[in-house]
Amino acid sequence: MAGEKTVLPVRVDGLAAPGGHYSHAVIANGLVFVSGQLPITAQGVRLVDAPFEEQAIQVLANVRAALEACGAAVRSLAQVRVYIDAMENWPAFNTIYADWAGDARPARAVVPTGPLHFGLKVEVEAVAVI
Repeated sequence: MAGEKTVLPVRVDGLAAPGGHYSHAVIANGLVFVSGQLPITAQGVRLVDAPFEEQAIQVLANVRAALEACGAAVRSLAQVRVYIDAMENWPAFNTIYADWAGDARPARAVVPTGPLHFGLKVEVEAVAVI
């Protein structure tokens, strides 16, 4: 069809297979939409019993892997949404995030949710420009 836009789903080899009917990321019109990433290793290990800090580091590593698989980078992030199980984890997340993001300062929302899927403590989704 004339004017039809292309949406390209991306499967990231460095991430565990999606647990549902979704892609790790989608590229559309020069943007990368990274699906919510949980603290799950590439081997599919859910870090349920890991401290919050370890879970946060894994989630951000997963986001970076998805971005890079799409030709984007942390510096090209436009928006990040963070879901945390409890506000008391906010200071730790902010410190880890600031180190991870470096000079990048995308728009961001942090939403306290209570327990997340599988009892995990943090989930992050993002939008970047390529």
